[in-house]
Amino acid sequence: MQKSQLTITGEYITLGQFLKLAEIISSGGMARAYLAEYSVFVNGEEENRRGRKIYPKDQVEVPGVGLYFIRAEEETCD
Repeated sequence: MQKSQLTITGEYITLGQFLKLAEIISSGGMARAYLAEYSVFVNGEEENRRGRKIYPKDQVEVPGVGLYFIRAEEETCD
């Protein structure tokens, strides 16, 4: 299984946004249909709500696609 890190810029993203950012779906409108047809696991628990909040340090597993570790974007000090 492919393991990847995905960096987010805000406090969280939704599961639908994650699927688009990870290039699993091509548009946010496809999230509901994708989650109805395929299993997605957030921190080991099956999740089908496209609005589910994904935070840094969460893990998202998409069987047949990969395991993603979510991290926050490093802030730079000027």
